Amino acid sequence: MNLKSSFFDRRAKVRFIHDDFHAAENLAEELLLNISNETSRPIVFICIGTDRSTGDSLGPLVGSLLAEKNLQSFFVYGTLDEPIHAMNLAEKLKEIHTNHVDPYIIGIDACLGRIKNVGVIQVGQGPVKPGAGVNKELPAVGDIHITGIVNVSGFMEFFVLQNTRLNLVMKMAKTIAGGIYQASLLYPKQRLSELNWMEDEQTNKRANGN
Repeated sequence: MNLKSSFFDRRAKVRFIHDDFHAAENLAEELLLNISNETSRPIVFICIGTDRSTGDSLGPLVGSLLAEKNLQSFFVYGTLDEPIHAMNLAEKLKEIHTNHVDPYIIGIDACLGRIKNVGVIQVGQGPVKPGAGVNKELPAVGDIHITGIVNVSGFMEFFVLQNTRLNLVMKMAKTIAGGIYQASLLYPKQRLSELNWMEDEQTNKRANGN
């Protein structure tokens, strides 16, 4: 959970209302604009959060929805079954960088913000910083990031997270997952087999001690 959306307010962000009819389509277009030149790198989505807190479950919900779709173009980490959170984030990042050659990472996380922005999905340049609002020293995640403003910041934020409506978080997760899925259908696949070959080669080298 990146509690403070203001951490990245200085950077240009593209915002979508989660229940807008074209939200998923517009999110897909924005993702493709960012990754269109990255066909030589595996595209990895890291969905951060925990199912132990309603407000912080946005990332794992997105990950689980994407896992059900069996994406061919993208790699997804962080689901309800295997969440990525404060306790294992550093370990999971190390694992991802071991499994993939120079991955292009998109971090996905929930955040709190102004009341007028609750329900907004944001795409921004640079990493998301989990734990920034509670002074936790956690690794930054992503070349770009997707965040969803699930509730209001400013007072008793852990209590706010626990009392965030699951209905809203689920709707936002479906929109984000839908946008990523649409992007995966349009993303250039011509180098996918090459990427898989490169990663198999790296795995074989590690197995042989090279």
